Amino acid sequence: MTRAGTTGAGTTRVAVDFVRCRAHGLCAQELPEAVRVDEWNYPIVDGRPLPADLVKRAKAAANLCPVLALKVIRD
Repeated sequence: MTRAGTTGAGTTRVAVDFVRCRAHGLCAQELPEAVRVDEWNYPIVDGRPLPADLVKRAKAAANLCPVLALKVIRD
């Protein structure tokens, strides 16, 4: 069993490349547990480790981003 925020090989988090981001908001729609948007529709992530059961959905959200601005990072 893995702890929340770990995938067995470290901690997994989501991050945003704000240079690439164009505020489509799809990441927040796909992963509302970890991403919310501000008043201009730009994503806000808190940097906390993702629970293991959200890692697959986080990767799907990153792939859904039209400009690939959402990143899934394993520490």
